[in-house]
Amino acid sequence: MTDKIKKIDSLVADWQTLHRVFIRPEDESSRKTLVKYMEQILFGLHDFLNKHVGVTEEISLVKLAQEYTDTKINKNPQKKLADVIKAIIDEIAPRAVNVASPYFIGHMTSAIPFFMVHLKAITAALNQNVIKLETSKVLSVLEKQVLAKLHRMIFNFDDDFYLEHVQNTETSLGVFTTGGTTANLTALWIARNKSFSPKENFESIEKNGFFEAMKAHNLEKAVVLVSKRGHFSLRKAGGILGLGNQNIIPIDVDVNRSIDLEKLERKIKDLQKDKKTRIIAIIGIAGATETGIIDPLPALADICETHGIHFHVDAAWGGPVLLSETYCHLLKGIERADSVTIDCHKQFYMPMSSGMVYFKDPKALDQIVYHARYVNRPGSVDLGIKTLEGSREANSLILDSALKIMGSRGYALMIEHGIETARQFADKIKQRNLFDLVTPPQLNILTYRLVPEDIRKKLKTADTEERQKLDARLDDINIKLQRIQREAGKSFVSRTRLKCSFKDHHNSVVLRAVIMNPMTTVEILDEILDEQESIFHSLNH
Repeated sequence: MTDKIKKIDSLVADWQTLHRVFIRPEDESSRKTLVKYMEQILFGLHDFLNKHVGVTEEISLVKLAQEYTDTKINKNPQKKLADVIKAIIDEIAPRAVNVASPYFIGHMTSAIPFFMVHLKAITAALNQNVIKLETSKVLSVLEKQVLAKLHRMIFNFDDDFYLEHVQNTETSLGVFTTGGTTANLTALWIARNKSFSPKENFESIEKNGFFEAMKAHNLEKAVVLVSKRGHFSLRKAGGILGLGNQNIIPIDVDVNRSIDLEKLERKIKDLQKDKKTRIIAIIGIAGATETGIIDPLPALADICETHGIHFHVDAAWGGPVLLSETYCHLLKGIERADSVTIDCHKQFYMPMSSGMVYFKDPKALDQIVYHARYVNRPGSVDLGIKTLEGSREANSLILDSALKIMGSRGYALMIEHGIETARQFADKIKQRNLFDLVTPPQLNILTYRLVPEDIRKKLKTADTEERQKLDARLDDINIKLQRIQREAGKSFVSRTRLKCSFKDHHNSVVLRAVIMNPMTTVEILDEILDEQESIFHSLNH
């Protein structure tokens, strides 16, 4: 008996302890600790985060890195569950970032509804793998239903269409992915494959490869056109798909900061003169990462139809705006896209990480069918046959449940709050002499910068060379401002580089705000501006 107690106390890895750890907490102490914190997280998530996690703790990454240099895995257990949980709460959480704080307005990661933790926990506990029916069963069926609901939100075909395809094992309306990056990659993968039809001895680019495809079609280059505000995942896709990231060609933006249609048309004309080049897709953005701007989707749809080019819309950010009867018109034209990306972990407020890609043509995903003898065999109806990812958790269960809990109107209220609060924030910025609004919000993202009065006066009469020098001074001020505010740990805005004026030939540092958290109020935004002004004044003394 003494030996048995000694083994437990010294945390030896044997079958007895492994069995106990595998099926339940080691002891009553572990159970109480787990219940204590999980109860707070499950039923008071935001209070828990505000209590245990700051916006960020003032500690350098160098110092943090020095504390995490142990590279050995212990042969025997090091800690009991209770000790591990306590260490997470006491040591990890304070150094994490409280993205749920209403003062955290710098990125597209925000608070999630408290019930999302419950849904994530249940999904993890079920541990269904929707690569195959044998490891998911009803979850695969549910996923097809959820995909049909979102497909209907985007394309809005008639009842007969969805009755035909909702559970059709021969067609696919879309797929869940791990995020917007893999969703965009999947869309361009389909677009690339469609562009290279069978020809003589060439069967497909998927089978014969990129070199054989180019040779069979007498081409030297395949390109994709997108606004300069396009997400960097598109360049990644160019590299992965063999197009070359330099062939994801950026098109200038116009005075509204959306894709310049005249320059796009000119680029298409120039490229089509070269018979050795093929445009495989044009991408419209519905909520640019940096500015939230939406491209003129109806005009892009017209251009793609005229030239027979695949039209993809990256709506990773803006897609859920379709749920708002008040603002859905901002995405008019998205229903004419061939493919559409939407992220679940953005404005569907789901935990990391989940994305989706949808196709107008229910047969589009046939371009990337893959089989294996042990899984996804020919003739099976497994969802993994037509996805980039293999094993994949049942995120559809979380989204389906959230839609039932929130309803489209519930989501619309949060989206409308973000858009309307961003507009109020823009007004606040314009009312303050120390700030310039750079990009007004079309959705719920805006950019601005602090401009001291002496520099503001000089900018009015500055020539190009002098303006660049003044902007360099402003860059330095705004970088310091953003860093000091971030390190102070109360609030957070991000920063990026944009042309502050349409006439500029250079990019300047601007502060970027994303109004996503429904708990963020105009009063809080005023406090954030107050803090920025205070920091600036402290820099001058």
